[in-house]
Amino acid sequence: MMVNCCGLLTDRKEPVPLKSIEVQLEVKDHVATVVSTLNYENKEDKPLEAVFVFPLPGDAAVCHFSAQIGQTHIVAEVKEKQQALEEYDDALSSGQQAFLLEESDQSPDIFSLSVGSLPPGESASIRLEYVTELAVQADDGLRFCLPAVLNPRYQPRGSEGPSVQVTSVPASLVPYSLSFSARVSSPRPISKVESNCSLEPLQYLNADQTQATVKLAAGHKFDRDVELLIYYKDAHQPTAVVEAGQASAKPGSLMGDPVVMVSLYPEFPQDVMSSLASCGEFVFLMDRSGSMDCPMNNSTTQETRISSARDTLLLLLKSLPMGCYFNIYSFGSQFEHIFPTSVEYSEKTMEEALKKVENMEANLGGTEILLPLKHIYSQPCIPKQPRQLFIFTDGEVGNTKEVTDLVKMNAATHRCFSFGIGEGASSALINGMAKEGGGHAQFVTGTDRMQPKVMQSLRFALQPAVEDISVSWDLPKGVSSTILSPPITAMFQGQRSLIYAQLAGQTSDATDGSVTVKYSLAGHPSQNQLHFNLKPAEDTGSTVHRLAARTVIRSLESEQRTHRGQQDEEVKKKVVELSVQSGVSSSFTAFIAVNKDDGKAVQGPLVRRNIPTPFYGSLVPLSMACNASPQRRMFKACSAPRSIPMAMDCSAPRGFSPVVTHEAASPPPRKDPLLQLVSLQKASGCWLLDADLAAALGKASEEVEKAKPASVNSEVWASILALIWLHGFKMDAKEEWELLTLKAVSWIKAQNAPCVSECVEAGNTLLGCSVKKEDLGL
Repeated sequence: MMVNCCGLLTDRKEPVPLKSIEVQLEVKDHVATVVSTLNYENKEDKPLEAVFVFPLPGDAAVCHFSAQIGQTHIVAEVKEKQQALEEYDDALSSGQQAFLLEESDQSPDIFSLSVGSLPPGESASIRLEYVTELAVQADDGLRFCLPAVLNPRYQPRGSEGPSVQVTSVPASLVPYSLSFSARVSSPRPISKVESNCSLEPLQYLNADQTQATVKLAAGHKFDRDVELLIYYKDAHQPTAVVEAGQASAKPGSLMGDPVVMVSLYPEFPQDVMSSLASCGEFVFLMDRSGSMDCPMNNSTTQETRISSARDTLLLLLKSLPMGCYFNIYSFGSQFEHIFPTSVEYSEKTMEEALKKVENMEANLGGTEILLPLKHIYSQPCIPKQPRQLFIFTDGEVGNTKEVTDLVKMNAATHRCFSFGIGEGASSALINGMAKEGGGHAQFVTGTDRMQPKVMQSLRFALQPAVEDISVSWDLPKGVSSTILSPPITAMFQGQRSLIYAQLAGQTSDATDGSVTVKYSLAGHPSQNQLHFNLKPAEDTGSTVHRLAARTVIRSLESEQRTHRGQQDEEVKKKVVELSVQSGVSSSFTAFIAVNKDDGKAVQGPLVRRNIPTPFYGSLVPLSMACNASPQRRMFKACSAPRSIPMAMDCSAPRGFSPVVTHEAASPPPRKDPLLQLVSLQKASGCWLLDADLAAALGKASEEVEKAKPASVNSEVWASILALIWLHGFKMDAKEEWELLTLKAVSWIKAQNAPCVSECVEAGNTLLGCSVKKEDLGL
């Protein structure tokens, strides 16, 4: 039968019933509430079932789902997942309209929305709401990301459970529109809002600039996630928000009692922070799957993810302290390592590693991150050298929960820092690995440079570890607290630590309470204390309760995956009860809404339409499915891994179809002057006085030799010149070179060199700079 092709079409000329998505974001301090409205219209001559698989932030608490059909408004309920699926299928079988929203079993940042029995000519509006905390960035900004890109996720061979079936099209072919507006409010003035997308100008709503609105400019191309960076003046202020329990909920339950959300920003003593560790085992795990050959962004330079990763590894290797140990792993469908086990950092081992890094290409096939992680965790740790794991990936994996569970199991001996590279990196994977591994997560998107973000994390890794963390409460008589958050396992300078706690007893008459976090830093006992008022806030609705419920649900789900048998069922039952009680979705529940109005039953077999999701890069889209059957499971079990696009690789595993993207070229010669200079530094921290250094400084060898004070050795002179050049010409990239210059300064001081002031003066004259000796740390 011919399809009447009118309106919006997929690339297979199938009509798309989703016409537009409207997103409204409300940010209060560091908490975001997101309301998405999806507008559907059936322009075909037969009833449809529309299925849309799309990404959401991995830590979002989805708390509302409703449908508007004509004058009828239906609010969905949270029910146990199998029960919800049966109700949905029963409704469709009997000709009723039904709506289903479910979370993927494999990854909490992918959802499936099914709109069932949409009759010819009818429209429906679906409203979806979620709340989430905003992550603090290294530059004090708060990051909100609206995931608009869903790249195909690689399902490893032999992995358990269903794979996520995604219908993907290139960003330029997305057949629906997106509008996005945000309202921001805070107790502190909003200094600016930045984005990787075109925004209309920020509009302040009051004189003290504590409220503002901003909109996405028209014509969003779906070639990137929508990222907002919000900056407040005096950003790092500890706060506590108390929210009253719901009158309709059972007293003593999470939703019935008041809940407090505490945000702490530890400030560590400067003298402790300046003493960076000179030991540790640093293991770098680099994604070399085919998708790492995609461009970092849409600029004309076309720097690829893998080339940026190579440059980043150069900076990392030059910045490591003498006396530490290191190794570099890379992975795709299989994995490789540069050394059989971690080696001591020296000039010889650094140079050997750099030679291998220069030849790294995105040519290892799929994204099997589990195998190299298991291998790393199986290696015995080196005594008195704490192991720190740096994982770089574009996050396109299908077994997110398996990976984060493995990281959690090994968190006692391995700290994990993660980096999501490019558009569409899975937030559940990147944030999950860092959270479970006691480290820090960074996302590198748009025109971001990877290097400063990675060096920020290396600084965190080199800081003394915070140990013996404990939380205590001082509350009025008759008031008690139950902490709902998992124990705090990591704290970093200036980074937020969140604590949710349920309060029991008579809080309405009470006035003040306090919470104290005690810890040991480099052997020194320290603490942070916050006094707060117990009077509930009046403008938060149920936001704090929902975030607290989401925290408990995720902890219980993680616990359930590590148990089997009777205990497993008991934990699952707890998750379902809390999910239903709080109205927050989980992996064991789903939102279900059925239109039970006495309208006419929808006649005829349903035609399924899969709403396409944009992916990023030059990959060939997955095939578009069009099923006439009402069997609606989008997250279905597959007997074999599905065929997904990847770069051509002769060793690709069976069951995967190699697809040619573009051939990997050999790495171009390094032209960036900063990286050119950095590449010449020795492991000890010094530079050699030679023609390569002169070229990097933009001078002739004779000029550099001639300007050297007579009594100074050539390595000291070369090293001081490099320091002057970095301070004089590359202050905008200080985050990238700061650690390696600290090493250089230590080396120069250890030489007890005479005439350092004379060298600095001569170097300034030679390079045309005016850098002071004190600025160099000398």
